[in-house]
Amino acid sequence: MKMHGLGNDFVVLDARAEAIDVTPAIAQAIGHRQFGVGFDQLAVITQGTGDAHLTFYNSDGTLSAACGNATRCIARFLMDETGRDSLHLTTARGDLAARDAGEGLTSVNMGHPQLAWDEVPLAREMDTLHLPIEGDPVATGMGNPHCTFFVADAEAVDLSDLGPRAEHDPLYPERTNVQVAQIVGPDHIRMRVWERGVGVTLASGSSSCATAVAAARRGLTGRAVRIDLDGGTLHIDWREDGVWMTGPTMHVFSGVFTPEFLESLT
Repeated sequence: MKMHGLGNDFVVLDARAEAIDVTPAIAQAIGHRQFGVGFDQLAVITQGTGDAHLTFYNSDGTLSAACGNATRCIARFLMDETGRDSLHLTTARGDLAARDAGEGLTSVNMGHPQLAWDEVPLAREMDTLHLPIEGDPVATGMGNPHCTFFVADAEAVDLSDLGPRAEHDPLYPERTNVQVAQIVGPDHIRMRVWERGVGVTLASGSSSCATAVAAARRGLTGRAVRIDLDGGTLHIDWREDGVWMTGPTMHVFSGVFTPEFLESLT
């Protein structure tokens, strides 16, 4: 299936009935936008201890423990399939609750943010609220690492330059997702995203959660915010039980790979 959340796009493989062996090379081949299908992340649905287990891959073939928008898309697909309005999903990030938020919107609880340096993780002990990197960014873990820069004008930042430099900063041993965030108001943020192993994306759910947490920790906003991304708007609410993310989803098409394409993967 091809799905997207605010233009943050995914290929989703349903492996509940039959196992699928996804290697980094296969993920890269499917993710190629000219020779494959193309995606920001690949997600695989398997049977789990909850309603389903989700595994995520970046377009460079590396694993990612979390992908918020893909989780919302798959939750919507599974709710439509079963007629239910809530689900319990498992990921490498942990157990995630999902629910129908009404008006075509889907909410997922992305869990509690990871605020300690060794949870993000960072290379050494330091204050995650003020990293010793030019621009004074904030480090947050949401099952994957994040580096959030608060800027006066998000549009003015050359993300294609800042993104890869911050992604590969030595302070982040597992590399990092990068956000530039402009505070519009006490409950409103404009944000742009560079995803590790992917590049510039139109949206990112885990990045939105990390930015909302970072802004609240800095005292720049409250804990419930609207985040405007290049692809649309998400609503993030950092509650006692975790960080809830709400927004629209789109199931674009369902299909099968041709024998010719599958043979090219071997």
